[in-house]
Amino acid sequence: MSKSVTGPQGELRILDDINFALAPRDRLAVTGVSGSGKSTLLGLLAGLDTVTSGRISVLGQDLAQLDEDARARLRRQHVGFVFQAFHLVASFTALENVMLPLELKGSGDAAAVARDMLERVGLGARLGHFPRQLSGGEQQRVALARAFCTSPAILYADEPTGNLDAANAEAVAELLFDLNEAFGTTLVIVTHDERLAAACPRRIALAGGRLVA
Repeated sequence: MSKSVTGPQGELRILDDINFALAPRDRLAVTGVSGSGKSTLLGLLAGLDTVTSGRISVLGQDLAQLDEDARARLRRQHVGFVFQAFHLVASFTALENVMLPLELKGSGDAAAVARDMLERVGLGARLGHFPRQLSGGEQQRVALARAFCTSPAILYADEPTGNLDAANAEAVAELLFDLNEAFGTTLVIVTHDERLAAACPRRIALAGGRLVA
């Protein structure tokens, strides 16, 4: 698949002829320098944007054949996200942040599931804390609990350790892989962290919007 945009100087190709397949439970690292197309690729895989040519099939569904509402429904039901900047709701407690995707999915026991997940990531004593009252490592643990609480088939992680110091980055990476193993999730990680990438059995590298390795 390829992705182009039209600018003042004509067509700009951001991704060019990207082709790979993932099996259930695969763990893939996507690496490359800034501007190589990594985040664009992640957005396309998540159905947040659409390809210019080619196709992306997620869980047997061609994303190009789904309208925006259907792609949102697919993400809500089957996809989890972890971001570099955490993206927690500032006015929600840790518990409420984790409950949010469960409630959007229609879960009847959102509070109980969210509480169990926060216990699992070591934050059982922080349920009522707001993001501003948590350290960066703790906020990313909340984000991990939120991402895995719906038992997603696929999890996309965009620089999940990028805002953390070395000790917290290592702890969050270990927790990410433990949860990935426990939930049997297919994991796609965009990262500059060589240790994080090395822990993935599969890896692709992008340069100038093309696969180079």
